[in-house]
Amino acid sequence: MSNEPAPPGGSEDPFAPSGVTWNRVSPKLTTARYVTGAIWLGIPFVGAVVLGVIFGGWVWSAAAVLALLGAWIAWLVPRQVRAYGYAEREDDLLVRRGVMFRSLVVVPYGRMQFTDVSSGPLTRKLGIAEVKLHTASASTDATIPGLPEAEAARVKDRLTQLGEARLAGL
Repeated sequence: MSNEPAPPGGSEDPFAPSGVTWNRVSPKLTTARYVTGAIWLGIPFVGAVVLGVIFGGWVWSAAAVLALLGAWIAWLVPRQVRAYGYAEREDDLLVRRGVMFRSLVVVPYGRMQFTDVSSGPLTRKLGIAEVKLHTASASTDATIPGLPEAEAARVKDRLTQLGEARLAGL
């Protein structure tokens, strides 16, 4: 860490711009990810236990590995959900995510081509949706998962309006 002062108008941490108020996603996203993880790990775990009962010995190690993976997911998912955030600024939208590998995407409103709102059967049951922003460059596309349905509709409408207004000004 250097002793140089922070650049004017910004902080030293590129993932925490100064003066930004972050909006969090719904904690129901944790439930959705737990259910998905339980399905993906639960079926192989049951199969590994059945094979362990039938054959015994080293076959139990597969069940143990799947149990450890399940425990790791149970620990990691809430941290990942808490790490998601978005901020609507005057000229752009900020979307951050990640615990170990952090990411901050800045999408200028004038660069947005269109926005999507999507929700699968599980997320509909939980009352949450995902907003996707698409730009001409795939590297600046952004996704905000786990928004309450009303908030997802509001964000989509606002981003569409701001994108049209900024695009018209180009």
